[in-house]
Order: sequence, then C-alpha cells, then structure tokens
Amino acid sequence: MERWADFVLRHRLWVVLFWVVIFVAGGAVSKTTSDRMTIDFSLPGQPGTDAANKIIAAFHNGGDTAPMLISVTMPQGQTVTGNEDALGRAFDDAVAKAASAEKKQFRVLDEANTGDKAFRTDDDRTAYAMVFYPFPTSATEKPPTDPLRKALESVKPSGSTVGVTGEDALAIGDEDAGNSVLVETLLGGVGALVVLIFVFASFLALLPILVAAVSIMTTFLLLLPVTYATDVSFIVQFLVALIGLGVAIDYSLLLVNRWREERDHGKDNHEAVREAVRTAGHAVLFSGITVAIGLLALVVLPVPFMRSIGYGGALIPFASVAVTLSLTPAILSSIGPWLDRPKIRHENKASRGWTAWARLVVQHRWVAAGSAFVVLGLLFAAFTGIRVGVASSDSLASNGKAYDALQVLKDGGVTTGALTPIEVLAEKDKAPAIAEKLGAVKGIDHALVSTGPTSNAGDRTVVVLIPNKETVNSKTVDVVRGVGDAAEDTPGVIGVTGLGNAQVDFLHAVYGNFPLMLTIIALLTFVLLVRAFRSILLPIKAVLLNLISLTAVYGAMVLFWQDGHGSEQLFGIAETGAVTFWVPLMVFAFLFGLSMDYEVFILARIREEYDNGHNTNEAVIEGIGRTGRLVTSAALILFLAFAALASGPGTDLKVMATALGFGILLDATLVRSLLVPSLVSLFGSWNWWLPDWVARVLRIPPSQVHSEDPTAEPEPVPV
Repeated sequence: MERWADFVLRHRLWVVLFWVVIFVAGGAVSKTTSDRMTIDFSLPGQPGTDAANKIIAAFHNGGDTAPMLISVTMPQGQTVTGNEDALGRAFDDAVAKAASAEKKQFRVLDEANTGDKAFRTDDDRTAYAMVFYPFPTSATEKPPTDPLRKALESVKPSGSTVGVTGEDALAIGDEDAGNSVLVETLLGGVGALVVLIFVFASFLALLPILVAAVSIMTTFLLLLPVTYATDVSFIVQFLVALIGLGVAIDYSLLLVNRWREERDHGKDNHEAVREAVRTAGHAVLFSGITVAIGLLALVVLPVPFMRSIGYGGALIPFASVAVTLSLTPAILSSIGPWLDRPKIRHENKASRGWTAWARLVVQHRWVAAGSAFVVLGLLFAAFTGIRVGVASSDSLASNGKAYDALQVLKDGGVTTGALTPIEVLAEKDKAPAIAEKLGAVKGIDHALVSTGPTSNAGDRTVVVLIPNKETVNSKTVDVVRGVGDAAEDTPGVIGVTGLGNAQVDFLHAVYGNFPLMLTIIALLTFVLLVRAFRSILLPIKAVLLNLISLTAVYGAMVLFWQDGHGSEQLFGIAETGAVTFWVPLMVFAFLFGLSMDYEVFILARIREEYDNGHNTNEAVIEGIGRTGRLVTSAALILFLAFAALASGPGTDLKVMATALGFGILLDATLVRSLLVPSLVSLFGSWNWWLPDWVARVLRIPPSQVHSEDPTAEPEPVPV
C-alpha cells in the first residue's frame, strides 16, 4: 500500500486526468448501458421454464407472464346477458388492435371462445377476458396496459366503462408512483452530503461525493461490455446508482478522515497521504473484496438474472476501491489542505463520546452482549415464520386505474386467482379430457379450453386453470404442486407453467444451491479476514455474527412486510403475505459484504491499536473511539441511499431497499457498536491467536500476544 501511495503521489496529475476521461466516458455510455439491460427471470432446465418456452415458441406470448385482465362494465340497467356477442366482438377487436399497435401476438380467452360464464361477475354487469402477451425484453419496455385500454375504449359498447388490470399493471401502478434512478441517486446524494458536512465541517465534504460520482460512471462503463457478453438484469442499474453511491462515499470517508487524523498529528501532507493509504486504504481494499465475494457467490446459482447481478454487482466495489485508492489520495496530495477549510473539527484525539461508550460496553461486557443477543433472538423468532413467494395483489397497488379495475372484478365475485392462472400446454384433441381431470384438482376454480384461433396452433392448445386463490406464496402454491402431480400421468400434457410454477422452480433451483453459495462465501471471507486481522477467532466471530444479523434482518422483513406491521403506515402498502422469492438472496449477497465493511473498519483499527502496545480492552476502547463516528456516519449514508431506493416504484424494490437499510442500521448499531466490542473484550487474548504455520502460508507477520492480562477491567467511566 505504501508503494501504491508513492506511485499515486508521483503521478497525481495523470491519475486525475485518467479519472476525468473515465468519468466523461462513463457518463456518455450510461444510458446505452441501462437500455441494454434485460428483464429475464427464467430458470433454464426447470420444468416450468421449459413449458413456458414451448408455449412461447408455439403462440409467441404467455408462458412466463401473468395475463392482463380486460373488463367491460355495462351501463346501469344493462347486463352481460343479451350482449354476449357484442362483448365478444369488443374483446376480439380490442386485442387485435392492441396487438397490431404493439406489433406482437396476443392470446385472448373470454366467454365467447370458451363458453364459460366464469368470465362475468355475479351481478351480470361486468364481463372480462384474459389477455396473454409476450414478456418484456428490456427494462424500458412496458406491459401493454395502455394500448389495451385505449383499444378497448374505442370498441366498447355505448355507455359502458372499461378496465385493465393484472400483476404487471398493479406492480407498476400510476406512472407518478415512484422516482427514477436519477432522482433516487440525487436524493441519496443530498442526504449523504448533509452527513458529510457534519463529519468534516469543511469543503472536504464534497470530496467523497466526487469520488462516488466517478465510481458510478466507471461502473456503468465497465458494465457496457458485460451487456454484450451476456444478459444483465435491469436491477443492476439501481444497485450501481444507489449502492455505488453509498459504498464509494464510505470508502472515501474512511480514507479522508484518516488523512485528516495524520495531519492533525503533525505529519506533512504527503506523509499523511501515505499513512492514510497504508492504514485506511488497507481496510478499504479488504472491505471491497468482502463485498465482491458476497456478490460473486451468486454466480454459482443456476439462474441467469441472479448470476448477472453477481458479476455486475461485483463491479461496484471494484470501481469504488479503484477510485478511492487513486483519485482520493491524488486530490488530497494536491489540494487537500485547501479543501480542509474552515478547520472546525480536529481529529488528533479520539471521540470523547464514543470512547466513553466503548469503555462502558467493555466494563459491562456480559450485559452488553446478552442484551444484543436477546434482540437478535426475538428477530430470529420472527424469521422462522417467513413465507417465500411474491407480493399479493392487495399490496401491489392501493390506487390507480389497475387497482380500480381489480376492485370491480373482486366485488363481482371473481377470484384473484385469475391474476395467476396455470397454463397447461396440451395436445388439442386431448384438451377437454385434460381440463376435466386437472380442473378436479383441489384448489382449482375453473378449467378453460379456448376454441379461439389465438389459443390454438397446429395440434397444440393451452388449457388455462384458474386457482381459487392467487398462487403467491409457499402456502398457496400447493395447488401448483397438485396440478403438476396430476399432469405427470395425464395423456396429452406437454408441460405446465405459470407464476406459481416459477416460484416452485425457483425454490428448488436456487435455495437448493444455497448451502453451496453460503459455504463459498464463508470460506473465502474467513481466509481473507484471517489475513486482514492476523487472527483465527476474529474471522470466525465476524462470519457468524454476519449470519446471525442477516437472520434478524429477515425477521424484520417478516414483521414489516409479510405481516404488515408498519408497511401500511410508512408506504401505504398492505401486508404482502410473503417475501418476494428473489429478495432474500439479494439481501444476503449485498448485506453480507456491506455489513462486513464495518467489521473490517472497526477490527482493523482495534488490531492496529493492539499492535501499538495497548492491551485488548484498551485497544477496543481506542478503536471504537476512533471509528465509532465514522461507522455510524457511513451507515447513515448507506441507509439514506437505500431510503432513496425505497422511494422508487414497485413493491419488490421497496421490500429489498428497506431490508438493506434496516440491515445496515442494525449492523452499525446493535452489532458493531455493542456486540463486537463486548465479545472482543470477553475473548481477551484469544482474539490474537494465530498459529505460526498459518501466518507462513498466508505470507503475513505472526501475531504477537501481549504478556499483560488483556481482560483486565478498564478504568471507570469519567463523569
């Protein structure tokens, strides 16, 4: 790190110019990169995905999408009865016009082509149809909600009203329901700037913001060739903008603060830069690697979109570390002293407040550790009730045209299972028999066979099963398993798919491989931290605490979102009934590395103080005194970034953002400020045990344990 610091100091002008070019180039291609990202939640090799692909090949729609429900409500005094032909023509004409406008093929099921009165409400005033459409191929492509509504308005019977709803229509909601990526990033940046002004009380507050901007543009530039090599999920753009903002600011904050500390200790500017890079830069490097490990572990999952988030997301810490360890020291070595004005806050002494807090925790370490474990235990108890699935329709939207259309159908006795039908690809001549058998499965409300041209291709057709409940979580997908079991020995069935099948397949493919992913992350992180801390016990503690705190975050997700204790009050969203099936994996991948950042920041400083001659308790007190304010400020910045992400549209995104935000706050407060110092104090000299042969293998200096008793009681807290 010292050699790297000397290189940057010698070539600081060229370093700055290099990052200026990268920043401009990244800004120029950022829109292209975003436009090339895809929406693809397929699970290759799973039966549901295979069946969906066969349906798409034959009909060019459906398979991997839940249908739109388009409805016509007759004017007061008129009923569906007597207007069946007019309504059938209206649905056919509307779907044909919308398909022509979109230049795509749609498939429609209604009473006219199935002969089933399931497509009308109990009061006989509203008729509806199912419209299956192709899955969007990019993040900028919208579902055909507006084209269907406009087309239906143009052909509806006189005096009637129309509606369009569906899973995608409800998830998007009103166009003004959320902020764009740019607005979210600006919101997060403003919040971060306020925190940085408090931390530095000088123009230095602007430097981490600059580093974050360059890091984000660098990541978009690095992502562009990746989008040509493979599909990259549209989710990555949100993560690059918001997590990139928080991570880059955190890393720069740590480095700049250490430079300031060395300056206040009397070092000249260049020597302060060298020392900051050697110490804080070392911690930043290891922190970035831990974040990348958590994300790269997603690559082992047999799911393309999760893999793309893994290697796409891993570019975030890579870019942040690269910019922080080069651009930051280059700027500090040239105009750093000028930026550090007005000189209000000094760093030559540890924070009195955090020093007193650390001394109090060490003095009452058993009480501190016990209290923290009680809170974590309560949240773990909530975690045991987790249901994995998708958000229910009640939680997707509480207003808007799609919500109003759904309410008309629900009030008319139509089951919300129509939002998540099961599609059965079948041989045409055997379709009636298949519908009769599968329609008898417990939990199926209706089995539909359409004679319409859009539902028949050659010798194949699609039997559509409507469950009596939405298949959105682990309790309601039993009907999907029941249909699958019944279909296995039913002649003429080619494949079964639908939203419920996707969940079942995801649970099998992803969570079945989760132990492998967890093992890879834990082993790589352990080896890395052994090298960083020169200890065996500290890395074990770090990995275990991370896993414990993650289960606590899942427990909070269950309470807040699944059970609705707070979601209605804060976001106006009803209980989701389940945690979106891909969110726990995303939260794990990001939080495992991000929360480890603070572990590295704190323990690296405690290790440094111990190596400087302090005993364990003294090292804990000094380490927390030096890093407490930084870790809290860094966590607050990341929390604000996630709060900005939660302001975006879509319930799933809000669930993920709030989970990440809560996880960061929980980790920086309860875990790192209470549990870590108390446990390190309790472990005493065992913290620093490292066999000599391990040190030789990892090519690190051996760990020297002080002869004095490291578990001695600290001095009383001064009043």
